[in-house]
Amino acid sequence: MVTLSTRTDQDRVALAEIELCGELMIAASAAIGERLSADRIDEVLNVRVTATAERPTVPRQGDHRG
Repeated sequence: MVTLSTRTDQDRVALAEIELCGELMIAASAAIGERLSADRIDEVLNVRVTATAERPTVPRQGDHRG
């Protein structure tokens, strides 16, 4: 018998990430051209970047800066 545990914060974060990835895949499949622009990705993810703020970056796997 399998016992299901209560959801943790990690579970909630993982589910949110999966949902965002799904949204990006849907947008990419509907896009005209090869790639989504950075602006379109921001729009899909509902990210607002001000003119004075730097564009947020996501660390790449194996990137050990910090």
